[in-house]
Amino acid sequence: MTESPRVQLADRPMMGPALDLKIRPEPSAARATGGRKPNRAVTEYAALLGTMQDAGLLKRRNTYYVIRLALLLLALGGVWVGFAFIGDSWAQMAIAAVLALVLTQFIFFGHDAAHRQIFQSQRANEITALTLGTLVGGISLSWWNNKHNRHHAAPNQIGKDPDIDPSVVHFYPPATPPKSRVLLFLHEHQGWWFFPLLVVEALNLHAQSVQALATHRDMKRRWIELAMLSVRLGVYPAVLFTFLSPGVAGTFLGVQLAVTGLYLGAAFAASHIGMPVVPQDGRVDFLRRQVLMSRNVSGGRVASFAMGGLNYQIEHHLFPSMARPDLTRARPLVIDYCAENDVAYEEVNIFQAWRIVVRYLNRVGLSARSFQCPMATSLR
Repeated sequence: MTESPRVQLADRPMMGPALDLKIRPEPSAARATGGRKPNRAVTEYAALLGTMQDAGLLKRRNTYYVIRLALLLLALGGVWVGFAFIGDSWAQMAIAAVLALVLTQFIFFGHDAAHRQIFQSQRANEITALTLGTLVGGISLSWWNNKHNRHHAAPNQIGKDPDIDPSVVHFYPPATPPKSRVLLFLHEHQGWWFFPLLVVEALNLHAQSVQALATHRDMKRRWIELAMLSVRLGVYPAVLFTFLSPGVAGTFLGVQLAVTGLYLGAAFAASHIGMPVVPQDGRVDFLRRQVLMSRNVSGGRVASFAMGGLNYQIEHHLFPSMARPDLTRARPLVIDYCAENDVAYEEVNIFQAWRIVVRYLNRVGLSARSFQCPMATSLR
């Protein structure tokens, strides 16, 4: 049997040498071998999946989620009690920050429901995700599902993972560098202003949700989600401006949006930025695609609470429907399996992760200096 081709992944600063990953043969190559021998990569993942099933880690944990939801609802109620007690005062900014933290936890909960981690019933998970993610969190479930499913299918792959599509920030070297000196300077130092930029991420998520529902008429549950977003994005500010003076209300809203965006963005950014980037035509097997493009954050229960389980990103990507409390139990099993199969498993603390993100983004930005036009090079 011919050796599987390899794909060279983008270099990562501070993370050792670039990785080479074995990829699945193209269909034509598979046919040439007769197509009867089991694919080793598929067998590897199937064995790991079987280990998780034998350990009982793919069952639903309804009690855990019911208790957690009850505590979240109590926290949300407590925030509004505090809001009413303080009244029209600049002290409301503390309430705004706490509300942002609670809303982010609701969004994490909605993320679990969207991945069908909570109930056996798809409909029950969908209703929960709609209620918590769209009505409470203000993010369209249909839009988010489409985007997030593509991310899970091809994490960090150019042209396939929407989370690394070029925008204000570039997650891999651009085809052409910015022409303006100002833009080039900002691009070269994008790592430093990446986290400050996250203060508008919650507003961006609200805007993209509304835009998607307004322009894509074929989206599932379009009118239901539009109604939910209208309530969430309309009634909430109306309450603020009804009971608070305009200056306090506007600042309250700004603080809540800024803290929510920074919290969400900082949690998600730690998971993949700075890990290898796969070329658009790369074909990495499922096990390595999910492990090598993801990063865990150490910290145990504290990190799991703060990040909504996203600290176990490797296990979550391997088993998206695994309930959050079982991710920590799956971790040592995955670590051992990766060691046995020579698959790199990365875990750092949150501060190391953020430092990697900043340095990686700056390195991507600085790569624009060495950009050479292929056509001009060929004519030399």
